[in-house]
Amino acid sequence: MSKSNLNEKIRCDACPVMCYIAEGKYGACDRYANKNGQIIRLDPLVVLNNCINSGMKIKPFLNKDWDGDLIDEKEVFITAIGSGTTYPDYKPAPFIFNRNIDGVDFVTIVTEAIFSYCGVKIKIDTDRHLGHERSIIRYKEESVGHIMTSEYGSQMMSLGGVDHLTGSTKLEGRMTCEVLMSLCNKEKVELSVDDGSKVIVQAGKPPIINGTKENKMRVGCGSATVGMFASQWKGLVDEVVIVDDHITAVVSEHEAGKVLGWEATGISIKGRRSTPGRYFQVANPGSGWGGTDINDPLLILGKWNEKKGAKEGISILMVSTTGEEYNYYVLDKDLVPQKKKFPERLLKTVHLIEENCEPALCTVMFVGGAGGSLRSGVTKNPVKLTRSIHKNNTKITSGGAEPFVWPGGGITFMVNVLDMPENAFGYVPTPAIVAPLEFTMPKSDYETLGGHTESIRTIEDIFSKGGEYGSNKKIIET
Repeated sequence: MSKSNLNEKIRCDACPVMCYIAEGKYGACDRYANKNGQIIRLDPLVVLNNCINSGMKIKPFLNKDWDGDLIDEKEVFITAIGSGTTYPDYKPAPFIFNRNIDGVDFVTIVTEAIFSYCGVKIKIDTDRHLGHERSIIRYKEESVGHIMTSEYGSQMMSLGGVDHLTGSTKLEGRMTCEVLMSLCNKEKVELSVDDGSKVIVQAGKPPIINGTKENKMRVGCGSATVGMFASQWKGLVDEVVIVDDHITAVVSEHEAGKVLGWEATGISIKGRRSTPGRYFQVANPGSGWGGTDINDPLLILGKWNEKKGAKEGISILMVSTTGEEYNYYVLDKDLVPQKKKFPERLLKTVHLIEENCEPALCTVMFVGGAGGSLRSGVTKNPVKLTRSIHKNNTKITSGGAEPFVWPGGGITFMVNVLDMPENAFGYVPTPAIVAPLEFTMPKSDYETLGGHTESIRTIEDIFSKGGEYGSNKKIIET
């Protein structure tokens, strides 16, 4: 190539930014580059064996890393990771390939879809208080999401969405895009909650809350814990209190205790009484016992009632819903609980609670609304693809992982990022997230959908010839 040619720039049309890229340089997304006067995709195309999250990688635009061996079509699945995109919308998907499985011709269409309408839902297994529902979540001081409703033993977060990506300031959009891509690519991020906690989140790893790593997800609420283990305590201790931010339970009053013939102890619990043996709002949410803000469980006890069975010598076990915190007390002559050495006979019971707790983990689910660009890259009549997916005639995957497709209009899907290969997600600086999508259907169905049948290729052809991206529009020397 001549010197003047080397100074020419090429316009990349992989996204609306439309970068002009000089020789040897890459675009704003770090995904496309100018190599010898041609736009190439920098990351390899990921190919899975038996649809498991490992496999070979080939450079689709450089035509490398295939040794020429025969390919078993049934065992190979080409993902959209590294494939390139359909932008600007009207183009067929980068790779549309045909393969034969058990005598049936299937077509798979792969594309890296650009998502402005997307986000992540994060499930954090912990009783610790992260923040009140609807509290703002921040990443590098920018608002990127909010706290959702708590679920059983878990705190829930919602990050991203089009309002954060494009509906606020440019900096908020950039930070939202950055945190989404990091989380989806299984990287560690630190989030802070307004009037709440700081938490380090990483898919498949325990959360670190205010500098402390969580170990256990609670076995259940206080009431459920009593129901499961009341029989273990019968005859070993006079009273058991399970401290829980949501439902604190007292075994002598609880129906489980009544069935077992538990005697009344005259205990009094601060908080709002629900059904017998179940109490709400015994303390404020926090990072203490059972997700409350207390570290001394005696603070939730009221005055013991002698007329209802309280007497000197009554023994009390107080334990959290994870079994990680526990104390033993005995009432003195003034009916005041006195802390005693924890008896050996009760250790097995609290360890049983802990044994039944699952490890605390962070789960990151990518949620995307699949729109025009990727659907028209599949078919000239996009609504037919939507209907085919909802009828289960077309299988949708994301990097080879099977997502949950929400009912109703459109193609809104949710996928666990841990089921996907490494570095499956990218971005474009519009800002938007780039995620892989694959659509698989019988070839006859694809023809009926009005698909781009002229672009169908064999797997061998893709491996041997690779692919070519974009229109490679050049501009005059600058």
